[in-house]
Amino acid sequence: MSTQLKFYQVGSFAVGNRLIDEADLPEQSRSSRANSLTSGHRACQGCGEALGARYAIDAAMAATNGKLVAVNATGCLEVFSTPYPETSWRLPWLHSLFGNAAAVATGVAAALRAQGKSDIRVVAQGGDGGTVDIGFGPLSGMFERNDDVLYICYDNEAYMNTGVQRSGATPPAARTNTTHAIGPNPGASFTQGKNLPLIAMAHGIPYVATATVADLHDLEAKVKKAMTIRGARYLHVLVPCPLGWGSRSEETIKLARLATESGLFPVFEAEDGEVTATKKIRRLVQVEEYLKPQKRFAHLFGAHGHPDLLNAIQAIADRNIAKYKLCDPIEAEADHE
Repeated sequence: MSTQLKFYQVGSFAVGNRLIDEADLPEQSRSSRANSLTSGHRACQGCGEALGARYAIDAAMAATNGKLVAVNATGCLEVFSTPYPETSWRLPWLHSLFGNAAAVATGVAAALRAQGKSDIRVVAQGGDGGTVDIGFGPLSGMFERNDDVLYICYDNEAYMNTGVQRSGATPPAARTNTTHAIGPNPGASFTQGKNLPLIAMAHGIPYVATATVADLHDLEAKVKKAMTIRGARYLHVLVPCPLGWGSRSEETIKLARLATESGLFPVFEAEDGEVTATKKIRRLVQVEEYLKPQKRFAHLFGAHGHPDLLNAIQAIADRNIAKYKLCDPIEAEADHE
């Protein structure tokens, strides 16, 4: 059961930790935090995935009293954190292949169960390429078997480690090195891709949630809740990538917040295939405010822009707002005028 906190603000989204009870402090504010992904790794400046992994795994370590094993898919997170013979991980950590993180995590969980070590929990993690595309089969199998694993997808919306190619999570109209900004319909297609949180829900697993690196309290709470549940669980975290998105490194958190405030990335929880909670939008914005700081969408703006594609993206956001009831209908109508 979560507790409603009163946040004291003056024209910003910042919250002074001194204004809340110590028990409500995020793990990242505690000197006792696990620091599971420690300094010295080689992530890009402003990397959302590095933040997401540190936040999520530290929260999982706190929830399990440090009794945690992590399995990692190939991708940015694995490459920048473990350049041979070094590692930035401070917990038992395994890497096998690009697409089999869910299968390896299942094997680890089975081995621990066979040894009677039910108190040691397992987390699998990967990017959107290793989750939505290459690792989709093993992940679906993990869901079908209801294996006792929390799978976390850090979604930066393309194959960033191999040169910014389109993945099944790349948003419509986004420019990548395989979806060029040319022709009458530039960028990624509107008719391709997968909504992995909804696919996970369709498996009827105990817990599915989405989160972003812009809301630390929400992300940590969802990880900790997931670790109280047995069976297959899935957490999909939006992690902006300055390199692939063509955004400023200091805007990572801002963009993650705008993704939710525009309605393009709905934040919610689901249990046994049904949505149980949604995060309401506090300040509804047009999708243009979210897309404009990203060079991957630069072709949509200017004298030779594509207002028709902007309208189509806005329509996606509007459908999300209505579907997940992300804000009051009157408020949404007023903000869109």
